[in-house]
Amino acid sequence: MSLIQVYLRAVGHLGRERGVAIALVFANAAVGLVQLAEPILFGAIVNALAQNDSPWTAILLWAVIGLGGIVASVVVAVSADRLAHRHRLQAMAEAFERAITLPLSYHSERGTGTVIRTIFEGTSALFATWLSFLREQCTAVVALVFMLPVALWMEWRLAVLLIVLAAIYTALNVYVISKTSGGQSAVEQYHMNVSGRLGDTLSNVSVVQSYARLQAEAQGLKALMSDLLSAQYPVLTWWGVMTVLTRAASTITMVTVFAVGTWLMARGEITVGEIVSFVGFANLLISKLDVLSGFVTRVFMQAPTMRSFFTLLDETSPIVDAPGAEPVKIKGGGIAYRSVTFQYGEGGQGVFDLDFDVPAGATVALVGPTGSGKTTTLALLQRLRDPDAGRILLDGQPINEVTIASLRSALAVVFQDAGLFNRAISENIGIGRPGAEDSAIVAAAEKAQAREFIEAKPGGFDFVAGERGSALSGGERQRIAIARAVLRDAPVLILDEATSALDTAPEAQIKRALDELRRNRTTLIIAHRLSTVADADLILVFDKGRIVERGTYRELAGGDGLFAQLVKDGELKVPDPTE
Repeated sequence: MSLIQVYLRAVGHLGRERGVAIALVFANAAVGLVQLAEPILFGAIVNALAQNDSPWTAILLWAVIGLGGIVASVVVAVSADRLAHRHRLQAMAEAFERAITLPLSYHSERGTGTVIRTIFEGTSALFATWLSFLREQCTAVVALVFMLPVALWMEWRLAVLLIVLAAIYTALNVYVISKTSGGQSAVEQYHMNVSGRLGDTLSNVSVVQSYARLQAEAQGLKALMSDLLSAQYPVLTWWGVMTVLTRAASTITMVTVFAVGTWLMARGEITVGEIVSFVGFANLLISKLDVLSGFVTRVFMQAPTMRSFFTLLDETSPIVDAPGAEPVKIKGGGIAYRSVTFQYGEGGQGVFDLDFDVPAGATVALVGPTGSGKTTTLALLQRLRDPDAGRILLDGQPINEVTIASLRSALAVVFQDAGLFNRAISENIGIGRPGAEDSAIVAAAEKAQAREFIEAKPGGFDFVAGERGSALSGGERQRIAIARAVLRDAPVLILDEATSALDTAPEAQIKRALDELRRNRTTLIIAHRLSTVADADLILVFDKGRIVERGTYRELAGGDGLFAQLVKDGELKVPDPTE
């Protein structure tokens, strides 16, 4: 996307309030014409005084025009600020909505810090562009467009000096942009790297502190910042040189206007008032060129940031509703996998040829070594990814033919990581069913064996869980996540290592809660604790993305296959008979 395309797309966002934007453009035009009229009226007043004529007509006209310009300037300033702020928040909301619809792979590849920076820095760059367009650029362009014809009409030789100055400004800007375009793109990438490193480090601050990596992480960030400065300095040098050269051109032009004007006046070809007008034109031209030059510099510097922002807006999730998709119709919650295959890139990781049925109301456990494909199998059911081949059916309906929202509404999920927000406990539980009454939230907490510890917290259900639930213990976090699933009251339940963070006593409590929750629900369980899977109706044993064994706990534990080996090696915890 070229610089011009970036700018046009940025300004194009204002089309959502086309009427207001057009009104502001006309108000800017009025301000520009007033600023152009002032040097002309100033010259007319000087000529009147020099010739002993009355200057009052010109003075009154200047006063009227100036008052109109002040009113227009106030309208532009207030309205432009409000419009730019509105669109900034709209753009931020749009980017946020886009980001949260993108697949997990997008966020894992780029990092949370990078995505956040793209949203905040991108909307800030857009805000600056909109404000500059609405408050400065239109005024500058109108003043320049009308100034040069008027100047040529008044005195073409002095007008040529102004045209030369404008040409120098333009040429210098074009040259510097051509010399620094690649460098500025590299600068933006380094900014992304720094943001990514910050997000990565802060999200793992417990590891940083536990492994005494404070100095190492700080040094790593400083190294990235050093690379950033090394890329930034050449770009800044070029723009600094351009500033000096344009300022020199402005000074030379002003002196030349006075010199040529004095010579022409000595020849009787120009009046003192006209010289004054041309000096005003020169000052106006320089100020407007400075405005436009500064704007070009800002747009150029911010173009990579806005490109990244627009790229985010243009990203599309591969997981979308099929044309004509309808809400899923739930009868009992039966699930079927038919020759399902999904592979991650070219690495050979994934799941292959999965064929199994989960009858409505049954419980199926997925076990196997780490990385064997269990979580991927359940991610496919949630349509977090789509299979490369095969079909998944929910009550006989292919899940890629129903709406994603209705499919996920039919599922309640408890992850290994509870996934709590830095919000009140009640709000965290309420995510399971937006709009749920307080009584329903309390009842869900009680079923999850969580009510007692919640009410013991300061503020009870209003207690803030902290970032990722940091204000709670692992067992407390997990029980709140289970309460969320209880509140969901979905026909299909997915438990992904739901008791992995619990010690023996809470696990026994939660197992009873989960047994109650599983009743009359289709349940898929991933667990390394046999106490969780021992009473499953069917156990599927995964290895290298394939189902290598299937059967009940008694059948598999008594055999000599992978399941029995996992139990023997201690990778699966044998159920405690006292529980």
